[in-house]
Amino acid sequence: MSVDGKMAARLYGDLLIRCITNTIYQDIPQDPWSGGTYAEALRTEGRDWPSRAHSMIGVKRLENLRTLTEAALADEIPGDFIETGVWRGGACILMRGLLAAHGVSDRKVIVADSFQGLPPSDDVRFPADAGDTHHKFQQLAIPLESVQGHFAAYGLLDDQVEFLKGWFSDTLPTLADRHFALIRLDGDMYQSTIEALDNLYDRLSPGGFIIIDDYGAVPACRAAVEDFRGARNITEPMEQVDWTGVWWRKPC
Repeated sequence: MSVDGKMAARLYGDLLIRCITNTIYQDIPQDPWSGGTYAEALRTEGRDWPSRAHSMIGVKRLENLRTLTEAALADEIPGDFIETGVWRGGACILMRGLLAAHGVSDRKVIVADSFQGLPPSDDVRFPADAGDTHHKFQQLAIPLESVQGHFAAYGLLDDQVEFLKGWFSDTLPTLADRHFALIRLDGDMYQSTIEALDNLYDRLSPGGFIIIDDYGAVPACRAAVEDFRGARNITEPMEQVDWTGVWWRKPC
């Protein structure tokens, strides 16, 4: 890619992040804790639930996603890109946009979600989720058609985007023949996190990246990650993104 091409890709990535987080129009949050007033610091750190923006993960985690997506492309790590738990689709829109910006036409972005919110906790099988209330928040239940519409609004709804609708226990096993350059987990709960790790980590290519969105924010998510890493003897250090996000690179 030429110097001008690299600059154009950089500027496009910057603009995508501003649009996806809506730091341009500064929409008010809809969560019960941030006071109904836009605050740049909260949006940067992903600490609010925007009313109109297409992601709640904030600027820092989207910038991290861009960095690792571009690193996977530059290092020619084989495989597709996937997020489990997508809300309005913003992180996946960013990945698809980056593939377009870099002229990559032979990889897909897989958008995996129930598209009906989170499940009630299964306290018997996953006691770490006992008392979890995520399923009560209708703000987290975004229909598939709405997410598809968001991709279309950016001009990024095409055959390089694959939607995987349903509970992770049902859908993720169907990806057993796929390989991934980057996996991003944003399932909040122990169950959602461990099911994604169990089904996807072995499909992550050597040198590929795994990102955990809720490691710092949700103790049950942290427990799932630590249980999985312990059972697999994974010792690669986790890098901190912000107050909640972490990532590590699978060894080559």
